Amino acid sequence: MKFGVVVFPGSNCDRDMIEALQNDLGQEVIQLWHKDKDTSMFNTDDCIVLPGGFSYGDYLRCGAIARFSPMMQSVIEFANKGGKVLGVCNGFQILCESGLLPGVLLRNSQQQFVCKNIFMKEVSSENGVALKVPVAHGEGRYFANAETLEQLEKNDQVIYRYCDEKGSINATANPNGAINNIAGICNRSGNVFGMMPHPERACSRTLGNEDGRNVFSQLFGIN
Repeated sequence: MKFGVVVFPGSNCDRDMIEALQNDLGQEVIQLWHKDKDTSMFNTDDCIVLPGGFSYGDYLRCGAIARFSPMMQSVIEFANKGGKVLGVCNGFQILCESGLLPGVLLRNSQQQFVCKNIFMKEVSSENGVALKVPVAHGEGRYFANAETLEQLEKNDQVIYRYCDEKGSINATANPNGAINNIAGICNRSGNVFGMMPHPERACSRTLGNEDGRNVFSQLFGIN
């Protein structure tokens, strides 16, 4: 399985993602520049990653300008053909702006940037274990209208929820006010994934936290 990591002007987590995928998880990684268009080296078993950061300085709205980059046009086509796409933090915002995922990411409810370790759990697992993963965002409050939320829940598209260290889903464990404690979702087809927490920052034994490996294992079957 190959991973492509898109680099936008303002990306600052692309190197973190490459380091985690390549050196911690042993995967082949190809950097993709935002002005390029070629994704022919990937097939639908591969994955293109939109990393965190501040693409285009977060002007207008987070991810709003990046959505129109040449590479994103190719990423949209790749996803529509069934290719896997993962957006983390700013990447999640770009996926929502591009229409590949429903909903929006709004300013955190406390109106402050949040940077800390949080806990989240996989929704599809009945006994999902709480994973400790960092967040770092100012606009991470996931929101969608009632109809969209109903479809997300009905179609099992909510993949992660914020929880406490014991796995309890409650308002206190929600770092940004996200509706229904939503930390990550996927599209109806199950090939496009977006999340605000940074699993790539929790893959190294040196950093003392490898819970992020579980995310890559759950989504892509790699350890």
